[in-house]
Amino acid sequence: MPVFGNNVVSTSHPLAAQAGLKMLWKGGNAVDAAVAAAAAMTIVEPCSNGLGSDAFCILWDGGQLHGLNASGCAPRAWTADYFRAKYGADARTPPMRGWDSVTIPGAVASWVALSERFGRLPFADLLEPAIEVAERGYLVSTNVQHKWTAAANLPQLARQPGFAETFLPKGRAPHVGEHFRLAAAARALRLIAETKGRAFYEGEIAQALDAHARAHGGALTVSDLAGYSAQWVEPVAKDYRGSTVHEIPPNGQGIAALIALGILSHFDLAGLGADSVAAQHLQIEAMKLAFADVYRYVADPAAMELSPADMLDDGYLATRARLIDPARATPFAPGNPVKGGTIYLTAADASGMMVSFIQSNYMGFGSGVVLPDYGISLQNRGFGFSLDAQAPNGVAPGKRPFHTIIPGFLTRDGAPVMSFGVMGGNMQPQGHVQTLVRMLDFGQNPQAACDAPRWRFEQGLTINVEAGADPSLVDGLSALGHDVAPLTDSYMDFGAGQFIWRMGDPSLEGYAAASDPRRDGQAVVG
Repeated sequence: MPVFGNNVVSTSHPLAAQAGLKMLWKGGNAVDAAVAAAAAMTIVEPCSNGLGSDAFCILWDGGQLHGLNASGCAPRAWTADYFRAKYGADARTPPMRGWDSVTIPGAVASWVALSERFGRLPFADLLEPAIEVAERGYLVSTNVQHKWTAAANLPQLARQPGFAETFLPKGRAPHVGEHFRLAAAARALRLIAETKGRAFYEGEIAQALDAHARAHGGALTVSDLAGYSAQWVEPVAKDYRGSTVHEIPPNGQGIAALIALGILSHFDLAGLGADSVAAQHLQIEAMKLAFADVYRYVADPAAMELSPADMLDDGYLATRARLIDPARATPFAPGNPVKGGTIYLTAADASGMMVSFIQSNYMGFGSGVVLPDYGISLQNRGFGFSLDAQAPNGVAPGKRPFHTIIPGFLTRDGAPVMSFGVMGGNMQPQGHVQTLVRMLDFGQNPQAACDAPRWRFEQGLTINVEAGADPSLVDGLSALGHDVAPLTDSYMDFGAGQFIWRMGDPSLEGYAAASDPRRDGQAVVG
């Protein structure tokens, strides 16, 4: 069941939730809680994020929404020729692992930006819980250990510099319940706390990152790091069933959820039943149409052929909706809307501030590269670039790649309703759509919507269906032409979400909060 309270933190690990709660008890606000929880998450769920992650945020400050894009830019040396010279003329993307997959990490910059603009407590206070956990260690939880073990079996990760000595100190992943310390990360966190992040982008840590990159064939420099800043952005939005759904604009894939919802607004889902074959089929088809456009057009905004407004145009989405055959699954191509991409956490406080925050290394441990003396594992978001110079997402110096991680937010008549997010690669917009449909079309509470079995579109006609789904649903979707491949690993394949729903006056009625059972976390109140 949901939990209820006036001050709430919901994360995918209990220690991170408690870190956020400590800040609220100290007199901090939801931003202080979110930053403290995010810092702790880099320690307790290293198989999903780290100090070298990227991040995004949408927050309600009590009067309006703000968006923050803290995704990393390409180093100045990165061009298509740079990669082809190193990896061959036939290379189509940067490598999946190693230093040449690492863009400038943005997570630390996001913490600083959020704290400086909206926080109440001193920045150093926010990192104290993470430092304490890193120094004393913690007992590894079940789902974290599962993903950690899966990564330990990947040779391309184990051979990356710093990875094995940091995350496989006994030659293996920790066992469930085994004590694990990340003392080197405590050193980095102290430097970040003392300098409000400057050590990471200009000082001691930046110098160490530069030297490590040069020693292992990377291109990232102190100059790249010093020139980086997180960007405040205006969220993009789409109305759905009397509410408005908000996402971070491109370079992220959040617009995919908005496109799918815009298409679904042309169908009466509520009359079909929440778990009916018909309702699930329509959602799958809408999601396929959304991805077709997103994979074709979304990139760094400066390189996009179209604007988000073009892609979300009501008339265009109506034409896309008409392509759906209620009786048959269809593979879709991109349309032409031109007229004439983890951990997620959320926090809310009694004053009404609500924070939707996400950070990720991508593909588990990211690049696999670790700065061992500082415990910094680095993302591999550069793998999201194309080496096609004509493609919107073609690699270029200072450019941001296509990104998968997306925080979400829901309002109604300009007032906040819910901060939410679902983790898991291309599952993220699919999770947004499925949980929102359950809440807005079928009136399910956030925890019920979070718990319900999910499907996941892969490509063409192929979908996965979670093991807990009714067999009649699987049979029905197969009969419509979907190539259904049931999978049992819900942690890796069907995402995990956190939700905080505002019940009314936050100082009186408070919030209802949910946490996904597919991970180890919890929603806590104080």
